[in-house]
Amino acid sequence: MQQRTAKADPQDELATRLRLLQELSGRGVRALARDTGLSSSSLSRYLSGQSVPPWPVVIELCRLVKRDPRPLRPLWDRATNPLPAPPKASRQVQPPSPPADVPRPPRNDLPRDVPDFTGRDDQLAAVLAAVRDNRVVAVDGMAGVGKTCLAVHAAHRLADEYPDAQLYLDLHGFTDGREPLDPDPALRALLAALDVPSEKIPQEGGLEPLAACWRSELAGRRAVVVLDNVASADQVRPLLPGAGASVALITSRNRLVGLEDVPPVSLDVLTPQESAELLARASGDPVGPDGRLARDPESAAEVLRLCGHLPLALRLAGARLRHRPGWTVGILVERMAEGASEFDTAFAMSVRQLDRAERRLFRLLGLLSGSSFDEYVAAALADVPLRSARAMLEDLLDAHLVQQPSAGRYTLHDLVHQHARRAAAEQDSQAEREQALGRVLDYYVYAAAAADAAMPYVSGSRAASAGRPPAELPQFTNKHAALYWFVTEYTNLMGAFEVAVATGADAHACELPRFMRAFFARRCGTTHLNVLFERSLAAAQRLGDPWQLAEAHSDLGFARYNAGRMAEAGAAYEAAAPLVSQAGDTRSEADLIMRRSHLRWDEGYVEEPLGLFRQAGRLYADAGCPMGAAHATADEAWAMLQLGRHEEAARLAREVLDTAHADPDWPAVLTARITLGVAITHEQPDEAAEHLHRALETAREDGHKHNEAWCLNCLGVALRQMGRYEEALVSHRQAFALLDELFEEHWKIHFLNGYAETCRLAGLPEEALRLHRQALELAPKVGNRHKEALAHEGIAAVLDETDPAAAAEHRAAAQAIREELEPGA
Repeated sequence: MQQRTAKADPQDELATRLRLLQELSGRGVRALARDTGLSSSSLSRYLSGQSVPPWPVVIELCRLVKRDPRPLRPLWDRATNPLPAPPKASRQVQPPSPPADVPRPPRNDLPRDVPDFTGRDDQLAAVLAAVRDNRVVAVDGMAGVGKTCLAVHAAHRLADEYPDAQLYLDLHGFTDGREPLDPDPALRALLAALDVPSEKIPQEGGLEPLAACWRSELAGRRAVVVLDNVASADQVRPLLPGAGASVALITSRNRLVGLEDVPPVSLDVLTPQESAELLARASGDPVGPDGRLARDPESAAEVLRLCGHLPLALRLAGARLRHRPGWTVGILVERMAEGASEFDTAFAMSVRQLDRAERRLFRLLGLLSGSSFDEYVAAALADVPLRSARAMLEDLLDAHLVQQPSAGRYTLHDLVHQHARRAAAEQDSQAEREQALGRVLDYYVYAAAAADAAMPYVSGSRAASAGRPPAELPQFTNKHAALYWFVTEYTNLMGAFEVAVATGADAHACELPRFMRAFFARRCGTTHLNVLFERSLAAAQRLGDPWQLAEAHSDLGFARYNAGRMAEAGAAYEAAAPLVSQAGDTRSEADLIMRRSHLRWDEGYVEEPLGLFRQAGRLYADAGCPMGAAHATADEAWAMLQLGRHEEAARLAREVLDTAHADPDWPAVLTARITLGVAITHEQPDEAAEHLHRALETAREDGHKHNEAWCLNCLGVALRQMGRYEEALVSHRQAFALLDELFEEHWKIHFLNGYAETCRLAGLPEEALRLHRQALELAPKVGNRHKEALAHEGIAAVLDETDPAAAAEHRAAAQAIREELEPGA
């Protein structure tokens, strides 16, 4: 009996050929599935002949074993379009297949549109507008920020407008374990998706004929194409549509600056409200009216923080809650706090595209503790030239590994920062990390010293000596630039100080607060400054350097004095005095004498502080510090004014203002203008008002609130002496409103008696009495005997007409204070 031969089934034959490719690859099903981006179950069906794989899968399998897929195309065509089997006699005849020229339904291989798509209203509108205006748009952003979700969502929205095909292709620009898909196989996959016959697809001539074929096929269709996960402009440029109506949506972790004509839409993290909504949708929990998860809102807020408002992180967190019904939100927080390992692979793929120097800088940026940084810090951290740091930061910015919240400032998303820190711990030695942090400490000390030098102060600070000066520092052209830098870098400076203390960098811990005194006077008050100088003194004691120890004691005394802690200030100055003498530094000695003279004056002494002012002026002159000498003269003039010796006060003040080297911004000039303005009020009221208003303008322009309050109070005194009581009261009240803003009650001791005297002469005796008594209560607390005596005298003046006996008692008390301090004076 003759045996009949059956013709081989094309689907089985294709499966046999695919199994041969698997054997050539030397991979098991799971490994092969992973390397091709397929699921193991799908690949098993293809290899067993249960189903026919899409043509791009065949291409990818051939690519893995470096075989040409073209010979398989006819077999694949037959497997996907099998001829009808001949009818059997025992069965009903099937209807014939449709003619070959009947078109297939339009291809739509867009991924599923995520059901929890949240927010992105503005970005979605921008994508749709860019598509309609330019036909191509590039969506970029960091890993996990939702680029693919947005592009796919937009493509689904556009599907009705582009009915001929809706295509999706993953170019694997940042897929772990895979090289980015080259344009050649990408174009062949796209052409296959359009059912372009293989005989029409160029097989020779390189990339350009293939790209031309793709553009030609698109030109006659209305198709929307999503090109996902693009590594570079060169990878995607040949895939863009040419003439015709078709559009393309590109996604990439990089800013594709090489596509000059393609409008970009950059994605940032979600807003807090959008983040709460997405977490709620992903977890199945409702959102309360306040926008927070109804279940355990406090823990849910911590989930949002740990996720950094990153959509991928929020979806993963929500999925954990949804699939673990026994978990509370608090348990989720505990698990998430253990680390962000889910994202390390994604971020690592973004980092891998960088060159070696950029990868090193990225890792080291993880060591920074502040919220933002600039290119100077980056250059110091990596020990590279500023120009190189700037170029590397631009590349990191284009890769969305760093963000730029404002011009010249950079920051890392929290999850990216964690990844960089972990990578540094794994790849850089402890010595390398310590050296990098040491360079950052050096930078902040020397940069703070440069900024301090641009901000006028009593006599200026010594040059920095801790560590090694960085190669490049910011240029501070004026005090405004310096103050802006201090404000911008404040949290980083405090972080550097904490690192210096924690790592035993005692020289840095000594010097950094010293260079911030002028800034603290303008912005931060005295409480924090005292804490810094306490710790700075401890560092100096560990160093054992006599000069550093002398400066630390003197600086702590200065902070104590400004906080109204007179006794402690005196003790600190006493401790500094022998050390300053031992160091033999004339300017440091002059600084200490100036500080002691202010303390002694406030303690109620007269002759001693006047002598100290003069001694300090001579020492400054000997040390070649003319502005220090001018400040000593200005302070002596102010003391003369308090004693009622107006002519001497005016003479000394004019001497300061007439100095050829006088800088209008220097504190000595401010003191001299205030002193002169009050001293000549009776004789030359117009000139007096001009000096006082210029002083007030300078203080305001300088941003020094304490000095502004001082100027306003003195202007009130001058207006009172001119008989302009209502204006004087307004000026005093403005001064006290400023002090209330500063929350530094002790500073009021300098202004209470003058304000009270204005109230008395303005016909407000009760108000005057209240203010003098407030001064009388405050003065002993801060150790200011001079103001205590003035308060007694002011109360006596108020009570002269109503209670002469009480007035006499207060005058006697004032005299007793003065006799106690300087007998016979």
